Amino acid sequence: MSVQLTRRAALALTGSFAFAGSSAFAQAPAFFRIGTGGTAGTYYPIGGLIANAISTPPQVISTAVASNGSVANVNAIVSGAAESGFTQADVAFWAYSGTGIFEGKPRIQELRSIANLYPESVHLVVRKASNVKSFADLRGKKVSLDEPGSGTLVNAKAILGAYGIGERDVSAEYLKPNQAAEKMKDGSVDAFFFTGGYPAAAISELASTGSGIDILPIVGAGAEKLAKDFPFFAADEIPAGTYKDVGAVKTVAVGAHWVTSSKIPAALVYLVTKALWSDKTRAVLDAGHAKGKSIQKATALSGLLGVPLHEGAARFYKEAGLMT
Repeated sequence: MSVQLTRRAALALTGSFAFAGSSAFAQAPAFFRIGTGGTAGTYYPIGGLIANAISTPPQVISTAVASNGSVANVNAIVSGAAESGFTQADVAFWAYSGTGIFEGKPRIQELRSIANLYPESVHLVVRKASNVKSFADLRGKKVSLDEPGSGTLVNAKAILGAYGIGERDVSAEYLKPNQAAEKMKDGSVDAFFFTGGYPAAAISELASTGSGIDILPIVGAGAEKLAKDFPFFAADEIPAGTYKDVGAVKTVAVGAHWVTSSKIPAALVYLVTKALWSDKTRAVLDAGHAKGKSIQKATALSGLLGVPLHEGAARFYKEAGLMT
């Protein structure tokens, strides 16, 4: 059965049963795709864990879909190519309000929140041999800002700007993290940005090759300007030992949010949200990925920044006593 047919069936059932719960989907399974990110990042493995845990055939069948990241996921939700997706807090806010990178475009008013997941740390990975010790040293270097459609690209431009560096001041490339890491091995990339939960697979693999990496701290006047201009950023630290031979690094982070559309039936989103915070999902997240432990019901509503909750998610949080 196609996703379009499933939606119509689910809408019809929702109209008849409202929040009747799992029985509303007994006759027609509802497909719930989760747009994630590149396979070398954090969104993809976390999305896979969640999709597997919340799937309750024949009621709900969820799958994680690789994508270009935050902006691409928002666009996929709008177009109907995905029922939901992960996105950075800043991207979600700009999309809903028609500001920032969405300035001059129609507001995506149907965007709705399901949950805050975990903080995404900005990694600025540099090749030891490139001798980059500060942001000023990036001038003239080959720097990957990540691919179009990614939240990392948005962050990279903002961070460079906060330190007085423009795209033209570096030899910019626009690569996925795993592609950038491969090019760093042969010296054809000096540095690359990655925004995501640590540890990131591409960076872990790169650090273990013995070629030598550092992660540049995001501190000082530039970090202060960044936080003032973009309040989505918060101070963060990547712990020592997260990556081989890399000590603790002070950086910044943004929240990773799970979003959907107001057009998705409330009964379906209620079931998905309830399944996200079930004991089954808790066990899967704790065992499946280092960042999974950071996904906690107590912080599910933190930092949603003006993107309203989907009514199905709100019903669950009210039942759970997390909101009135």
